[in-house]
Amino acid sequence: VTHCLLTSLYVLVFLFAVFCEDLRSSLYFVNASVQEVVFASTTGTSAPCPAAGVPPVSLRWYLATGEEIYDVPGIRHVHPNGTLQIFHFQPSSFSKLIHDNNYYCTAENPSGRIRSQDVHFKAVLREPYTVRVEDQKAMRGNVAVFKCIIPASVEAYIAVVSWEKDTMSINAEMSRFLITSTGALYILDVQMEDGLYNYRCMTRHRYTGETRQSNSARLIVSDPTNSAPHILDSFERREVMASHRVELPCKASGHPAPKYRWLKDNRPLEPDTRFRQSVTGLLIERTHPTDTGTYVCEVWNGYGNAEVVGRLQVKEPLKVMVSPRKVKGSVGSQVSLSCSVTGSEEYQLSWYRNGELIYPSNSVRMTGQNRENLVMAGMAKSDGGAYQCFARHGKMSAQDFVQVILEDGTPKILASFSEKVYNINEFVSLSCTVKGTPEPRVTWTLDDEPVVRDSRHRISHYINAEGHVVSHLNISQTQVPDGGVYRCICNNSAGTVSYQARINVRGPASIRPMKNLTAIAGRDMYIHCRVIGYPYYSIKWYKDSNLLPYNHRQRAFENNGTLKLFDVQKDVDEGEYTCNVLVQPQLSTHQSVYVTVKVPPTIHPFEFPRFSIGQRVFIPCVVMSGDQPVFITWQKDGRPIPASLGVTIDNIDFTSSLRISNLTLMHNGNYTCIARNQAAAVEHQSQLIVRVPPKFVVQPKDQDGIYGKAVILNCSAQGYPVPTIQWEYSKGAGVPQFKPIALNSGFRIEVLVNGSLLIKHVLEEDSGFYLCRVSNDVGADVSKSMYLNVKIPAMITSYPNTTLATQGEEKKMSCTAHGEKPIMVRWEKEERIINPETSRYVVSVKEIGDEVISTLQIMPTVREDSGFFSCHAINSFGEDRGIIQLTVQEPPDPPEVEIREVKDRTIALRWTMGFDGNSPITGFDIESKNKSASWDTAQKTKDVSPQLNQATIIDLHPSSTYNIRMFAKNLIGKSEASNELTITTDEAAPDGPPQDVMLEALSSQSIKVTWRSPKKHLQNGAIRGYQVGYREYSSGGNYQFSVISVETTGDNAESLVLDNLKKFTQYGVVVQASNSAGTGPSSTEVAATTLEDVPSRPPENVQAVATSPEVISLSWITPPKDALNGNLMGFRVIYWANLPDGELGEIRNVTTSKPSLELDGLEKYTNYSIQVLAFTRAGDGVRSEQIYTRTKEDVPGPPAGVKAAAASNSVVFVSWLPPHKVNGIIRKYTVFCSNPHPTVSSEFEAAPDVFFYRIPNLSRNRQYSIWVVAVTAAGRGNASEIITVKPMAEAPAQILTFNRTVTTPWMRDIVLPCKAVGDPSPTIKWLKEINASPAPVVIDSRRSVHGNGSLVIRTVKAEDSGNYTCVASNSFGSDKIVLNLQVQVPPDQPRLTVTKTTTTSITLSWIPGDNGGSSIRGYILQYSEDNSEQWGNFPISPSERLYRLENLKCGTWYKFTLTAQNAVGPGRISEIIEAKTHGKEPQYSKEQELFTSINATRVKLNLNGWNNGGCPITSFTLEYRPLESPTWTTAQRTSLTKSYILYDLQEATWYELQMKVYNSAGYAEKRLKFATLSYDGSNEKNPAGGEGLKMMVTISCVLVGIVVIFIGLLVLRRRRREQRLKRLRGEIPEFILYISDKNTRPAEPINKQQQTLRMHIDIPRAQLLIEERDTMETKQKTSTVTHTVHYQSLSQATGPLVDVSDARPGTNPTARRTAKAGPAARNRYASQWTLNRPHPPVSSHTLSTDWRLPTPRVAGSVDKESDSYSVSPSQDTDRARSSMVSTESASSTYEELARAYEHAKMEEQLRHAKFTITECFISDTSSEQMTAGTNDYTDSLTSSTPSESGICRFTASPPKPQDVSRVMNMAVPKAHRPGERKLSSA
Repeated sequence: VTHCLLTSLYVLVFLFAVFCEDLRSSLYFVNASVQEVVFASTTGTSAPCPAAGVPPVSLRWYLATGEEIYDVPGIRHVHPNGTLQIFHFQPSSFSKLIHDNNYYCTAENPSGRIRSQDVHFKAVLREPYTVRVEDQKAMRGNVAVFKCIIPASVEAYIAVVSWEKDTMSINAEMSRFLITSTGALYILDVQMEDGLYNYRCMTRHRYTGETRQSNSARLIVSDPTNSAPHILDSFERREVMASHRVELPCKASGHPAPKYRWLKDNRPLEPDTRFRQSVTGLLIERTHPTDTGTYVCEVWNGYGNAEVVGRLQVKEPLKVMVSPRKVKGSVGSQVSLSCSVTGSEEYQLSWYRNGELIYPSNSVRMTGQNRENLVMAGMAKSDGGAYQCFARHGKMSAQDFVQVILEDGTPKILASFSEKVYNINEFVSLSCTVKGTPEPRVTWTLDDEPVVRDSRHRISHYINAEGHVVSHLNISQTQVPDGGVYRCICNNSAGTVSYQARINVRGPASIRPMKNLTAIAGRDMYIHCRVIGYPYYSIKWYKDSNLLPYNHRQRAFENNGTLKLFDVQKDVDEGEYTCNVLVQPQLSTHQSVYVTVKVPPTIHPFEFPRFSIGQRVFIPCVVMSGDQPVFITWQKDGRPIPASLGVTIDNIDFTSSLRISNLTLMHNGNYTCIARNQAAAVEHQSQLIVRVPPKFVVQPKDQDGIYGKAVILNCSAQGYPVPTIQWEYSKGAGVPQFKPIALNSGFRIEVLVNGSLLIKHVLEEDSGFYLCRVSNDVGADVSKSMYLNVKIPAMITSYPNTTLATQGEEKKMSCTAHGEKPIMVRWEKEERIINPETSRYVVSVKEIGDEVISTLQIMPTVREDSGFFSCHAINSFGEDRGIIQLTVQEPPDPPEVEIREVKDRTIALRWTMGFDGNSPITGFDIESKNKSASWDTAQKTKDVSPQLNQATIIDLHPSSTYNIRMFAKNLIGKSEASNELTITTDEAAPDGPPQDVMLEALSSQSIKVTWRSPKKHLQNGAIRGYQVGYREYSSGGNYQFSVISVETTGDNAESLVLDNLKKFTQYGVVVQASNSAGTGPSSTEVAATTLEDVPSRPPENVQAVATSPEVISLSWITPPKDALNGNLMGFRVIYWANLPDGELGEIRNVTTSKPSLELDGLEKYTNYSIQVLAFTRAGDGVRSEQIYTRTKEDVPGPPAGVKAAAASNSVVFVSWLPPHKVNGIIRKYTVFCSNPHPTVSSEFEAAPDVFFYRIPNLSRNRQYSIWVVAVTAAGRGNASEIITVKPMAEAPAQILTFNRTVTTPWMRDIVLPCKAVGDPSPTIKWLKEINASPAPVVIDSRRSVHGNGSLVIRTVKAEDSGNYTCVASNSFGSDKIVLNLQVQVPPDQPRLTVTKTTTTSITLSWIPGDNGGSSIRGYILQYSEDNSEQWGNFPISPSERLYRLENLKCGTWYKFTLTAQNAVGPGRISEIIEAKTHGKEPQYSKEQELFTSINATRVKLNLNGWNNGGCPITSFTLEYRPLESPTWTTAQRTSLTKSYILYDLQEATWYELQMKVYNSAGYAEKRLKFATLSYDGSNEKNPAGGEGLKMMVTISCVLVGIVVIFIGLLVLRRRRREQRLKRLRGEIPEFILYISDKNTRPAEPINKQQQTLRMHIDIPRAQLLIEERDTMETKQKTSTVTHTVHYQSLSQATGPLVDVSDARPGTNPTARRTAKAGPAARNRYASQWTLNRPHPPVSSHTLSTDWRLPTPRVAGSVDKESDSYSVSPSQDTDRARSSMVSTESASSTYEELARAYEHAKMEEQLRHAKFTITECFISDTSSEQMTAGTNDYTDSLTSSTPSESGICRFTASPPKPQDVSRVMNMAVPKAHRPGERKLSSA
């Protein structure tokens, strides 16, 4: 509520701080400019104290009188943080002391205390008021001025916030309308149409927030006539603050237009850019105080003149400045302050110290005309703090303050002289530098005697730059007597300080004469021996010939001759003291001094006992010791005892007594006995208290208190000591239960000095008993109680502020009053007392408890009852009122309608609103009809916005006559009809751009355009569509717009998505609206940029150069900017080594921001594959093509191993391994042989591909050292390890081949070498590790041993992997090696997923599977459209895990597979996954009506309802025919537009219409029927018996078509399957296995998760999977287990690497149906065998990773699957589908398949099963299935071998129950991963 004045309280507008250096604290003001806080009584206010400080300050609030304010519960409260809060209150609780008073606050901390300026708190009460506007007259072309007339009582609080023209708010866009700073409305260049409107003003109360709307006024416009000027707007007085802007209104009407001239103080205005004549008068910018004056505005034309005279007062804010800004002084000094005031010449000035007013005194003077100079002398320590100067003038005030810091001014010596030795006649200069305040005075002494100034002794003083006093003592022609102790004494009013040091002058030593001394017993004493001359050897003191000191109370200072006596005692220390100075080793001199000791008196302590009034007193004062004579005197309270007290004093020798014969209260006081002698004066004091019991002087009596007023409860007492008065309180009138009253300074309740209780603000809860209790610890306490009766003035506690009534109905208004009874309540209406006897007014009163409720009943209400009612409550103690604003509401008056514009199909109306019925207009109804029709058939436009005063009726027929009328509506009802217009239309088209065109980038190639329809009054009809133009944005706009037509949705917010835009490109967009008559103007071009995307092109010209064996330097060219598709973030280099064994090294990547990079730390002489890509924030871009660079050659490493063995007594064989680090091309190997080492006896060279060497001609039994070195073009490498060997006869067998791992792709021949030597030649034997134990290798057609000992394995398979041991032996020894054979297989399938889709792209990611023991060389991604057999493929780098396919069709399903490749070849393909680009088929909106109009021969179709589904519509067909005709007529139409008209139709005929709309996602069809009208306009009856126009969509036809197509596909598929089966039957014999009988058993409940057994059988060139599936048939109570053998060939001519004939389970690949959501797994295989067997009671399978015969296990054991290729079983609830896992991709023959299956059927549960071929699948290009009949066959499966690759399904019937429990051995396949750890099942 107090927003205007309080906002600045919370902003640090002014911050002025004075820092105290010593205290490190400060005080400051926070916005010292706030001087008034105005607030509404209904809201209250709060204001923080505008003062603060560091450290935190204590904040207090005071009234301007200086009284600290107190809390009044619920009315006023001071918060702990210093915020003063005044709560909202009822008008009856208004207190001028609280709610309309001046306050100030103080802030105090160690720096001092400051007080704020006075802040006037003023509460504004709610008052009834109305605002009004008077009708005005104006001539056309002249100026009209409307003023909002506000009552003077509230004018200061009311502001005009707006003006309305009818219901439209006047704003700055209306150029002819102007609202001045004073709230007046100017209408410039008045037109005749301005007289058609109502004008009214809206006001707001600044503090209560109440708004008022004035009455409506009209402008009477007349044609111009010659007339003298007439003043319309003027001023009398204006006040403005300096630097602000002011407007002096002066406006007149007249014809011709009057002229204006301004004068100031009767002189023409001087030229000044700050002065400008405006439309409203004179405008002065940045006012100056000199602008104050009388202004005259002269107005004239040819027919007369007029003038406006007014006074302008420009005020400057008061500003105060105290100087000096920093004041530091010292105690006792003088401080002068000066206060300068600007902003006014008249002001009152006051000075404050620490918040207290300063008055002139002896030490304080105020000088100057306004007492602006403050001079304070003799400053005390307490005089420091904050000094404020206040200037006040009227309501303005200002202040400034400085902080006066008083330091301790005691002098401090800063620099001095030191002890020194001088020669006679030498110049001596001594100095002392001292600081102090006031300026210290310096004196000099020599040996405690003042230095006398003469011709040789000069003393000078001066003040240095720092303000310190420097004093010099200069001695010329120094003599021996000038030596001694010099002292500089510095003193001022604050204290004294001295410094001394000895100055020695060379010469004969002597002692200055000494004077006798007097000492005081009990005190310390110094005796000085003043020695002059130098040098001397010692100074000693003697007493009675005894060397001092001789006791603890004596101390001699030998260096300066001082003797100190502690605690002098007369009998010991009195006497003569001798100072002896040794001047030469054998010569001394001495001087004596006599010390007299005087003893001060000692008083025996005494105390006054307790006395009462009237008693007698005798007190002696005895001096116990001290020198005589002793003089004794008495004092009372520090003064001689007056004789009037009757006190007798008796002095006898060393005693004195005090006698009082009759004690009275006057004898109270402190009595002091003083004893004096020659030594000292001592005193002793005691207090005499005469005690008097308390008694009442004034006793409390019952009394009344008035709520909100102050009351004093009188109570006073006397006694001695002065009694204390304590008040206690018992609330209410019951039995008193007194409790102490909490009293504190500043609270609402306090005890006065005389003991009375003051309640400053009486509250209702203060009523009760009060007890005054008096005590002083003398006698018994006295007390008296009284009762305070609080009288409550009449208060209105409840009433409605505003209320509504409906005209003609009864209205009741109630006021609730509270207070002392009797209470009288009267009612008034706008200050007129209501007579209850009036016929329409009834007043009733009832009492409920303590309240009086008065009700005013009005019946019935009329329009004139609107206004302010007030209820007044009155009793003997006060009165109160409540103001109620009653608004009587009624239906509005009808508007006055007129024609604005007439066109061929539109009529524009304008209307003027009348009285709104005191209820806001909620809308207008417009009715129009043909002149010949009745109003019942009128076209009605309802609820036209009340903000409008014009409208356009559209879609009218040209040259037709219409009747139009209007109604106004409010919440009460509907008005009468307006005047009726009769209008004939002309023979025109619509206007206006769309609003709020906004762009939002959705993706890198799409932008969403949204807009709102054009302004209603500019539409000129229903918007039918929009044209959206877009182009690449450029400042010059060189590009042409591409335009898309969009049909309107009918909503206010329209949108369109622009697709296929350039990536990261700025586009400009404009939108045009169109209706049936044409296209409107375009909107302002709006720009937006498509989102960033990954770069679409790789870096160009990638160059790689090997600069060293470990470094490759790269460089490339950044892709073009149009290919970056975003802000380039950097480049990523992906590289990997292509190892010599064909494997790939680790794929690495490194990022850089530059187009070049050095790859270091590479392998030497290694071929690297390198790719480079650019990346943006959106991700990585396209990679460059792989480039290959080999690092430079280097010397090789040492051979990886060396062996040597004796073959005979002179021949040694040497073998070695190639180096681990070849680092180049091995040119040769050098074999070194030495005896002894390191002498090289011989060296031999071997070819680079030879790893054995025979060294002949060696000496028998001699030890040779042998080593091998590899050589490249770069030089000779490091030597291998050195081995020793001895040629010998009868050499034991040794193997020269090394232990190592041999890796080979599968299906190849492999040779495992084992070269052995010995004498005699050794025999070779090969072993293979099986089940952790070696066994001899079986020699068969695939395995053989060569004569050189090598093991040859042909067509190596995965199960050949393992450890092979070669054992060589002869009669003298044996040796063995182990070769680990690892067979590489194709890689496992990747796991392919879709990560993102758009309308034109799909992004895929994958997780690689196992690499099959060989590095992944790359991937092949294949994709196909859903209904296409054509597959595309993309090769992908091995380092990529993400791929995005671009330029796909919108809304289309795609299939994807991914295959990994390694050195062996392509691996298993991934599962086929599917993804759909965004978008769907077109749809027709249900909310759109298809037929716009139908007549006898023509139908207009509304095609706006077609929605493209997110994909652009590609084609559109429209056909129609009469129902009886078989021939369709095709409309000539190729594109879809907003509407279409069918011409030349037959009258009164039923037609069938069908439309098809196509896009890339599919098509939609709409079929329906309609009938043309007859020529008389009647409808044709529906042939089906229905009436009217009905639309029938032939869904049934579509369903029938789908069923027919589906049946046809099934028949075709069955035929093709039969053909294939016949062909298969001709090539394979029957293939059946029987068992004697069939048995079934009851099905067991299946509660557990489905268990699946998968047996992997490794068959060359084949895939085989045996899968166990559980199925349960509830009807037959049987349980069947199906084993499925999956087999697939890769020998396909075309298509993907997988058979896609069943890409979705249960669907045909050529005709996609929507797949239902669910966990059903996709079947990867086109073909499968299925074997059915009984479900076992317990699972008894064993799975392992190698071929073996498992041992029997007990029932109940649990299967565990060890093959790493298996996945978890599917939990699909559909038991007909289950997850399938296959082995490696390959091909096979039926013979191999059948042989492998022999192992599988060895299982007990399959042995007695009946196997039946149910269907076979041939892997040809079509990959379709065919079905065969059951063939019984009893032999094994091995006898049949079909000629084509394919798969057949077998079905096994359940075996006998007794056979189920058998356990037989079963062969289990080995998984294709050599080296894997074997898993066993528990």
